[in-house]
Amino acid sequence: MAALSRIFLAGSALALLAACGPKETAPAPAPEAKAFAAVDTARIETASAGAEWLTYGGTYDEQRHSSLDAVNKDNVDQLGVAWTFDLATNRGVEVTPVVVDGVMFVTSAWSVVYALDAKTGEMLWEHDPDVDRAVGVNACCDVVNRGVAVYDGKIYVGIIDGRLQALDAKTGDLVWETVTVDQSKPYTITGAPRVVNGKVLIGNGGAELGVRGYLSAYDAETGDRVWRFYTVPNPQKQPDGEVSDTAFEQIGNATWGDEGAWVTDGGGGTVWDSIVYDEVNDQIIFGVGNGSPWNRTFRDPSAGDNLFLSSIVAVDANTGEYKWHFQTTPGDNWDYTATQTIILADLPLGEGGAPRRVAMQAPKNGFFYVIDAATGEFISGDAFVPLNWATGLDENGRPIEVPEARYGKVPYNQLPGPLGAHNWHPMAFNPDLNLAYIPAQEIPQAYAEDPRFFTKEIKWNTGADFSAGVPTVATPEVAKFLRSTLKGRLIAWDPVAREPRWTVEHGNAWNGGVLSTAGGLVFQGKLNGDFVAYDAATGDKLWSRNVKSGAGAGPGTYMIDGEQYVTIATGWGSAFALSAGFAYDEKVPSTVGKIVTFKLGGTGEIPDADLPAIDRTPKAEPFGTEAQLAEGVVDYARNCAVCHGPLAVSSGVLPDLRWSAISANPDSWKGVVLEGHYSANGMVSFADYLSEDDVEAIRAYVLAQAHAAAAADDSGE
Repeated sequence: MAALSRIFLAGSALALLAACGPKETAPAPAPEAKAFAAVDTARIETASAGAEWLTYGGTYDEQRHSSLDAVNKDNVDQLGVAWTFDLATNRGVEVTPVVVDGVMFVTSAWSVVYALDAKTGEMLWEHDPDVDRAVGVNACCDVVNRGVAVYDGKIYVGIIDGRLQALDAKTGDLVWETVTVDQSKPYTITGAPRVVNGKVLIGNGGAELGVRGYLSAYDAETGDRVWRFYTVPNPQKQPDGEVSDTAFEQIGNATWGDEGAWVTDGGGGTVWDSIVYDEVNDQIIFGVGNGSPWNRTFRDPSAGDNLFLSSIVAVDANTGEYKWHFQTTPGDNWDYTATQTIILADLPLGEGGAPRRVAMQAPKNGFFYVIDAATGEFISGDAFVPLNWATGLDENGRPIEVPEARYGKVPYNQLPGPLGAHNWHPMAFNPDLNLAYIPAQEIPQAYAEDPRFFTKEIKWNTGADFSAGVPTVATPEVAKFLRSTLKGRLIAWDPVAREPRWTVEHGNAWNGGVLSTAGGLVFQGKLNGDFVAYDAATGDKLWSRNVKSGAGAGPGTYMIDGEQYVTIATGWGSAFALSAGFAYDEKVPSTVGKIVTFKLGGTGEIPDADLPAIDRTPKAEPFGTEAQLAEGVVDYARNCAVCHGPLAVSSGVLPDLRWSAISANPDSWKGVVLEGHYSANGMVSFADYLSEDDVEAIRAYVLAQAHAAAAADDSGE
């Protein structure tokens, strides 16, 4: 705590020296020492993402553009490591650091919070919310956390199990805690809170499993709930006694039928990421997620638009009352969330080229939207990646769908897939160049209706068949082909001209968030571990450093004692890197996540990964009939793939079942899968959904995959 004391006591020492002058001369009143982390709405509004990084997106507009230019195009090649800090987890790391009064606040997996000296990386305090690891089964996309909010001397963090905590910024001690969800349901929280005018705004996740989404506002001082806006109707279409009631009575209820899985499973629509304060219009603009189940045939047979799924919604910042909405994907059928980065900006799109305040988003569905921030009026929408589910948008911004995309029993190979053309990785905007920088990708998916669909309490309930088109035994050549279909790129999108200004192609999908700076730079991390600086105007590569792990999080920057720092959180994991082992680059180890911070002339080093060797040999002989293997494919795809990887190929974050010693013994295998022997680690029992025969079929499939991989290794493929 010594470094933290130095930070806090600097102002007090100056006041003490001023009081020690001659007694005959009355000293001038010492300036009142600024309280630590005394962040309020006014301070965030005027910060302009300069010396500090006060909120998740840098400013309330969430442009992720810094006014700092000490690091610029002329000297960026002199960046070196200033310091690193281990986050003590190999699970997903998605945090954007918040920097206030010389202290950096970051989160890691399982919602652990750290306070670090932003100049040296020394840990000042750590807060572990002590999450029951069994909760991990509810997390669709790893047990990640994207960051904290700072306000009035407190740190606010959403916990993966649905709690919201306020911590003392100086000590990390718990000030208050409230449970924001029904913890008997599979809710999670992974997003960063925002605080506006004394209210903490937080959403939740869980729509893959089956919940009803909402955005809540809590009193920042006490933790009392102020208002809640539901994004899906009450299942009986009755009032909830919340501020969303009027919106559903007037427009929302009519877009849903009276039957379907949404009535019992919640309908989805979780607010799991983007929440933006528009101070000009004094409103909160937030993105709403996918339907639950994904497949509208099961969710709501009436085939309505299902408001407010996949929508951008604006509510009054003080009361939470509905103001407007824009739905990007009516009747969502594909997990096309609208939770991705929402950026506010003034663009020359008004009458005669006058400035017009707009909201911009590049959501999963592949279209870049520009809408009027005051009214929600559609201004423009254009495809920023190849897509085949729609041929374009009509004059109101409604997608013109390809009929086959409303999949049935016949699989439809679709772009984008459920991981989207752009996912949670933060987009940035340079207001000087009027360019939005999109971490875009192509990850296709074969969608098909699940012929065995029924609701399962602790499992994904999508209504889509993940085993569609998967061969009984997939050779490494299949994985190689699938990997060849994955693409990633950084796009500098001109929202006025409605076209890309430049594009940088990457070697794989799922690359990192973006930072824009007044130094004419754009920073982005990549899945292969490269952290790169590009010329913001041209896309030319100016600098690169390998950070020895995946670099998917949003970078940040700040200044202390005249030196500008650039920082990024590293780590493997999160939705794609957790599960898509067939896309895993073994040159990028699944190692402990880190905060890696750079400055001009830095001479530090990034430690190499120290990972145990894995014995990549099958632990038992293959067995099973063709029928048993076919059943194993289906059961594995529905129950195991989202954590242990499609085709039974793990990325290394969680165990690769092909090489597990447990696969050799049917009783040990049953003990883990059915009896929950590893539930303390998050591997809960599946006894409610899998029989002993099902579990043995999965083991047969996993061993078949192991022997196919081993045979390929022996032949040099």
